[in-house]
Amino acid sequence: MIVNTLSNLYSKRILRQLAAAAVVLSALSVHTPVSAQERDTLRVCADPNNLPFSNEGQEGYENKIAELFAQSLGLPLEYTWFPQRRGFIRHTLRSQDPATGQFKCDLVMAVPIQFELGLVTDPYYRSTWALVFRKDSPLGEIKTPDELFALPAETLAGLKIGVFDQTPGAIWLSSHGLLQQMVGYPTLNADPAEYPGRVIERDLHNKELDAAIVWGPIAGFFVWNDDENIALLPLRSGNGIRFDFAIAMAVRYGDKEWRDQVKGLIEQNKDAIEELLRSYHIPLVDENGNPL
Repeated sequence: MIVNTLSNLYSKRILRQLAAAAVVLSALSVHTPVSAQERDTLRVCADPNNLPFSNEGQEGYENKIAELFAQSLGLPLEYTWFPQRRGFIRHTLRSQDPATGQFKCDLVMAVPIQFELGLVTDPYYRSTWALVFRKDSPLGEIKTPDELFALPAETLAGLKIGVFDQTPGAIWLSSHGLLQQMVGYPTLNADPAEYPGRVIERDLHNKELDAAIVWGPIAGFFVWNDDENIALLPLRSGNGIRFDFAIAMAVRYGDKEWRDQVKGLIEQNKDAIEELLRSYHIPLVDENGNPL
Protein backbone atom coordinates (compact mmCIF):
# COMPACT_ATOMS: atom_id res chain seq x y z
CA MET A 1 0.00 0.00 0.00
CA ILE A 2 2.59 2.58 1.03
CA VAL A 3 5.00 1.78 -1.80
CA ASN A 4 2.12 1.67 -4.26
CA THR A 5 0.62 4.96 -3.11
CA LEU A 6 3.94 6.77 -2.96
CA SER A 7 4.70 5.67 -6.48
CA ASN A 8 1.35 7.05 -7.63
CA LEU A 9 2.42 10.48 -6.46
CA TYR A 10 4.93 10.37 -9.33
CA SER A 11 2.56 8.90 -11.90
CA LYS A 12 0.71 10.74 -14.64
CA ARG A 13 -2.21 8.44 -13.93
CA ILE A 14 -2.78 9.96 -10.48
CA LEU A 15 -5.11 12.67 -11.80
CA ARG A 16 -7.40 10.09 -13.40
CA GLN A 17 -7.32 7.96 -10.24
CA LEU A 18 -8.23 10.89 -8.00
CA ALA A 19 -11.09 11.91 -10.26
CA ALA A 20 -12.50 8.38 -10.11
CA ALA A 21 -11.93 8.25 -6.37
CA ALA A 22 -13.93 11.44 -5.83
CA VAL A 23 -17.00 9.81 -7.35
CA VAL A 24 -16.65 6.74 -5.13
CA LEU A 25 -15.99 8.82 -2.02
CA SER A 26 -19.15 10.86 -2.47
CA ALA A 27 -21.11 7.61 -2.38
CA LEU A 28 -19.24 6.33 0.66
CA SER A 29 -20.09 9.38 2.72
CA VAL A 30 -23.69 8.18 3.26
CA HIS A 31 -22.81 5.19 5.48
CA THR A 32 -23.65 5.39 9.19
CA PRO A 33 -20.49 5.39 11.32
CA VAL A 34 -20.20 3.12 14.33
CA SER A 35 -19.97 5.07 17.57
CA ALA A 36 -16.70 4.68 19.43
CA GLN A 37 -18.72 3.56 22.45
CA GLU A 38 -20.46 0.83 20.39
CA ARG A 39 -17.28 -0.66 18.94
CA ASP A 40 -16.82 -4.23 20.23
CA THR A 41 -13.71 -5.24 18.26
CA LEU A 42 -10.71 -3.48 16.75
CA ARG A 43 -10.90 -4.58 13.12
CA VAL A 44 -7.75 -3.86 11.12
CA CYS A 45 -7.18 -4.09 7.36
CA ALA A 46 -3.77 -5.58 6.58
CA ASP A 47 -1.56 -7.44 4.11
CA PRO A 48 -0.90 -11.10 5.08
CA ASN A 49 2.63 -11.15 3.58
CA ASN A 50 4.35 -7.80 3.67
CA LEU A 51 7.05 -7.54 6.33
CA PRO A 52 8.14 -5.36 7.99
CA PHE A 53 4.63 -3.87 7.88
CA SER A 54 2.37 -6.87 8.56
CA ASN A 55 1.86 -10.58 8.04
CA GLU A 56 -0.51 -13.32 9.16
CA GLY A 57 1.90 -14.25 11.93
CA GLN A 58 1.39 -10.67 13.23
CA GLU A 59 5.15 -10.08 13.21
CA GLY A 60 5.14 -6.65 11.54
CA TYR A 61 5.36 -3.31 13.28
CA GLU A 62 1.86 -2.40 12.12
CA ASN A 63 0.63 -5.57 13.86
CA LYS A 64 2.42 -4.54 17.05
CA ILE A 65 0.94 -1.04 16.95
CA ALA A 66 -2.52 -2.55 16.41
CA GLU A 67 -1.95 -4.69 19.51
CA LEU A 68 -1.12 -1.55 21.50
CA PHE A 69 -4.36 0.04 20.32
CA ALA A 70 -6.44 -3.03 21.15
CA GLN A 71 -4.98 -3.07 24.66
CA SER A 72 -5.68 0.64 25.10
CA LEU A 73 -9.29 0.15 23.97
CA GLY A 74 -9.77 -3.06 25.94
CA LEU A 75 -11.04 -4.74 22.77
CA PRO A 76 -10.17 -7.95 20.91
CA LEU A 77 -8.16 -7.53 17.70
CA GLU A 78 -9.27 -8.99 14.38
CA TYR A 79 -7.83 -8.72 10.87
CA THR A 80 -9.18 -8.68 7.37
CA TRP A 81 -6.29 -9.89 5.23
CA PHE A 82 -5.83 -8.83 1.64
CA PRO A 83 -2.64 -8.22 -0.39
CA GLN A 84 -1.84 -4.52 -0.62
CA ARG A 85 -2.23 -4.35 -4.34
CA ARG A 86 -4.76 -2.59 -6.54
CA GLY A 87 -8.18 -2.98 -4.92
CA PHE A 88 -6.92 -3.23 -1.33
CA ILE A 89 -9.23 -0.52 0.04
CA ARG A 90 -12.18 -1.79 -1.98
CA HIS A 91 -11.76 -5.30 -0.58
CA THR A 92 -11.07 -4.24 3.01
CA LEU A 93 -12.00 -0.82 4.40
CA ARG A 94 -14.94 -0.35 2.03
CA SER A 95 -16.08 -3.96 1.89
CA GLN A 96 -19.17 -5.12 3.80
CA ASP A 97 -20.13 -8.59 4.97
CA PRO A 98 -23.13 -9.52 2.79
CA ALA A 99 -24.80 -11.37 5.66
CA THR A 100 -24.53 -8.68 8.36
CA GLY A 101 -23.90 -5.50 6.37
CA GLN A 102 -20.99 -4.78 8.72
CA PHE A 103 -17.79 -3.39 7.27
CA LYS A 104 -15.05 -6.01 7.30
CA CYS A 105 -12.45 -3.72 8.91
CA ASP A 106 -12.21 -0.17 10.16
CA LEU A 107 -8.57 0.89 10.23
CA VAL A 108 -5.65 0.93 7.78
CA MET A 109 -2.45 1.20 9.79
CA ALA A 110 -0.25 3.12 7.37
CA VAL A 111 -0.94 5.44 4.45
CA PRO A 112 0.78 8.60 3.16
CA ILE A 113 -0.86 11.76 4.47
CA GLN A 114 -1.72 12.58 0.84
CA PHE A 115 -3.96 9.47 0.77
CA GLU A 116 -7.24 10.22 -1.03
CA LEU A 117 -9.25 7.05 -0.38
CA GLY A 118 -9.92 7.51 3.31
CA LEU A 119 -10.01 9.96 6.21
CA VAL A 120 -6.47 10.23 7.57
CA THR A 121 -5.03 10.94 11.00
CA ASP A 122 -2.10 13.18 11.74
CA PRO A 123 1.20 11.53 10.73
CA TYR A 124 2.84 9.28 13.30
CA TYR A 125 6.20 8.89 11.59
CA ARG A 126 8.20 10.12 8.63
CA SER A 127 10.73 8.05 6.73
CA THR A 128 12.65 8.31 3.49
CA TRP A 129 13.67 6.19 0.53
CA ALA A 130 17.14 4.71 0.81
CA LEU A 131 19.97 3.45 -1.35
CA VAL A 132 21.01 -0.04 -0.27
CA PHE A 133 24.00 -1.84 -1.73
CA ARG A 134 26.26 -4.81 -1.31
CA LYS A 135 29.41 -3.99 0.64
CA ASP A 136 31.43 -6.11 -1.80
CA SER A 137 30.00 -4.27 -4.84
CA PRO A 138 31.66 -1.35 -6.67
CA LEU A 139 29.60 0.92 -4.37
CA GLY A 140 31.13 -0.60 -1.25
CA GLU A 141 33.29 2.41 -0.35
CA ILE A 142 30.80 5.25 -0.89
CA LYS A 143 29.77 7.24 2.19
CA THR A 144 26.99 9.41 0.73
CA PRO A 145 24.40 8.69 -1.97
CA ASP A 146 25.82 11.38 -4.29
CA GLU A 147 29.20 9.64 -4.29
CA LEU A 148 27.54 7.02 -6.48
CA PHE A 149 27.67 9.44 -9.42
CA ALA A 150 31.36 10.19 -8.87
CA LEU A 151 32.38 6.58 -9.55
CA PRO A 152 34.47 6.00 -12.69
CA ALA A 153 32.45 5.86 -15.90
CA GLU A 154 33.43 2.25 -16.57
CA THR A 155 32.27 1.29 -13.06
CA LEU A 156 28.95 3.09 -13.49
CA ALA A 157 28.39 1.41 -16.84
CA GLY A 158 28.44 -2.04 -15.27
CA LEU A 159 26.09 -1.38 -12.36
CA LYS A 160 22.69 -2.98 -11.90
CA ILE A 161 20.44 -0.98 -9.60
CA GLY A 162 16.96 -2.20 -8.71
CA VAL A 163 14.18 0.40 -8.67
CA PHE A 164 10.40 0.27 -8.44
CA ASP A 165 8.64 1.91 -11.35
CA GLN A 166 7.23 5.41 -10.96
CA THR A 167 9.14 6.04 -7.72
CA PRO A 168 11.60 8.79 -6.67
CA GLY A 169 14.58 6.46 -7.07
CA ALA A 170 13.84 5.90 -10.74
CA ILE A 171 13.60 9.65 -11.32
CA TRP A 172 16.81 10.30 -9.36
CA LEU A 173 18.87 7.78 -11.33
CA SER A 174 17.39 8.86 -14.65
CA SER A 175 18.20 12.52 -13.91
CA HIS A 176 21.85 11.51 -13.48
CA GLY A 177 22.03 9.58 -16.72
CA LEU A 178 21.79 6.08 -15.21
CA LEU A 179 18.72 4.92 -17.11
CA GLN A 180 20.57 1.92 -18.57
CA GLN A 181 21.72 0.80 -15.12
CA MET A 182 18.19 0.49 -13.75
CA VAL A 183 16.58 -2.91 -13.24
CA GLY A 184 12.85 -2.27 -13.01
CA TYR A 185 10.46 -3.86 -10.53
CA PRO A 186 6.68 -3.45 -10.78
CA THR A 187 5.13 -1.45 -7.98
CA LEU A 188 1.84 -3.28 -8.47
CA ASN A 189 2.80 -6.97 -8.47
CA ALA A 190 -0.18 -9.28 -8.94
CA ASP A 191 1.60 -12.21 -7.25
CA PRO A 192 0.63 -12.21 -3.52
CA ALA A 193 3.75 -14.25 -2.74
CA GLU A 194 5.91 -11.29 -3.79
CA TYR A 195 6.69 -8.37 -1.48
CA PRO A 196 8.97 -5.34 -1.91
CA GLY A 197 11.57 -6.62 0.55
CA ARG A 198 12.51 -9.42 -1.80
CA VAL A 199 14.58 -7.02 -3.88
CA ILE A 200 16.99 -7.00 -0.91
CA GLU A 201 16.36 -10.39 0.63
CA ARG A 202 16.70 -12.29 -2.63
CA ASP A 203 18.10 -10.32 -5.55
CA LEU A 204 20.62 -8.13 -3.76
CA HIS A 205 21.72 -10.97 -1.49
CA ASN A 206 22.17 -13.29 -4.48
CA LYS A 207 24.28 -10.66 -6.31
CA GLU A 208 21.76 -10.21 -9.09
CA LEU A 209 21.91 -6.51 -8.22
CA ASP A 210 24.67 -4.20 -7.01
CA ALA A 211 22.22 -1.85 -5.32
CA ALA A 212 18.55 -0.99 -4.96
CA ILE A 213 16.45 2.00 -3.97
CA VAL A 214 13.62 1.09 -1.60
CA TRP A 215 11.24 2.72 0.86
CA GLY A 216 12.95 3.32 4.22
CA PRO A 217 11.09 0.84 6.48
CA ILE A 218 11.75 -1.96 3.98
CA ALA A 219 15.40 -0.93 3.64
CA GLY A 220 16.01 -0.69 7.38
CA PHE A 221 14.40 -4.01 8.23
CA PHE A 222 15.97 -6.16 5.53
CA VAL A 223 19.41 -4.53 5.72
CA TRP A 224 19.40 -5.12 9.49
CA ASN A 225 18.75 -8.82 8.78
CA ASP A 226 21.84 -8.92 6.54
CA ASP A 227 23.96 -5.98 7.68
CA GLU A 228 27.21 -7.92 7.37
CA ASN A 229 26.81 -7.84 3.59
CA ILE A 230 24.53 -4.88 2.83
CA ALA A 231 24.76 -1.15 3.66
CA LEU A 232 22.08 1.55 3.74
CA LEU A 233 22.26 5.25 2.91
CA PRO A 234 19.07 7.34 3.40
CA LEU A 235 18.23 9.67 0.51
CA ARG A 236 17.48 13.35 1.06
CA SER A 237 14.93 15.35 -0.87
CA GLY A 238 16.27 18.00 -3.22
CA ASN A 239 16.47 19.22 -6.80
CA GLY A 240 12.74 18.71 -7.24
CA ILE A 241 12.76 15.07 -6.07
CA ARG A 242 10.89 14.17 -2.87
CA PHE A 243 12.25 11.16 -0.97
CA ASP A 244 10.79 11.58 2.53
CA PHE A 245 7.10 11.13 3.31
CA ALA A 246 4.93 11.40 6.40
CA ILE A 247 2.82 8.35 7.26
CA ALA A 248 -0.61 8.39 8.90
CA MET A 249 -3.49 5.97 9.48
CA ALA A 250 -6.83 5.93 7.66
CA VAL A 251 -10.49 5.22 8.36
CA ARG A 252 -13.58 5.48 6.15
CA TYR A 253 -14.86 8.86 5.11
CA GLY A 254 -17.60 9.92 7.49
CA ASP A 255 -16.03 8.19 10.51
CA LYS A 256 -14.69 11.40 12.00
CA GLU A 257 -15.34 10.32 15.61
CA TRP A 258 -13.38 7.11 15.03
CA ARG A 259 -10.61 8.99 13.25
CA ASP A 260 -10.33 11.35 16.22
CA GLN A 261 -10.20 8.40 18.60
CA VAL A 262 -7.40 6.84 16.55
CA LYS A 263 -5.54 10.16 16.73
CA GLY A 264 -5.88 9.93 20.50
CA LEU A 265 -4.55 6.38 20.48
CA ILE A 266 -1.52 7.49 18.47
CA GLU A 267 -0.80 10.27 20.96
CA GLN A 268 -1.42 8.01 23.96
CA ASN A 269 1.01 5.40 22.63
CA LYS A 270 3.47 7.85 21.06
CA ASP A 271 6.57 6.72 22.94
CA ALA A 272 5.80 3.02 22.54
CA ILE A 273 5.20 3.51 18.80
CA GLU A 274 8.54 5.26 18.34
CA GLU A 275 10.28 2.48 20.27
CA LEU A 276 8.63 -0.11 18.01
CA LEU A 277 9.63 1.74 14.85
CA ARG A 278 13.22 1.96 16.01
CA SER A 279 13.25 -1.72 16.95
CA TYR A 280 12.45 -2.47 13.28
CA HIS A 281 15.38 -0.21 12.27
CA ILE A 282 13.24 2.22 10.31
CA PRO A 283 15.21 5.31 9.22
CA LEU A 284 13.16 8.09 10.84
CA VAL A 285 13.53 11.70 9.67
CA ASP A 286 12.07 15.05 10.62
CA GLU A 287 10.11 17.42 8.36
CA ASN A 288 13.35 18.64 6.80
CA GLY A 289 14.61 15.15 6.08
CA ASN A 290 17.15 15.18 8.91
CA PRO A 291 17.72 11.85 10.69
CA LEU A 292 16.08 11.54 14.10
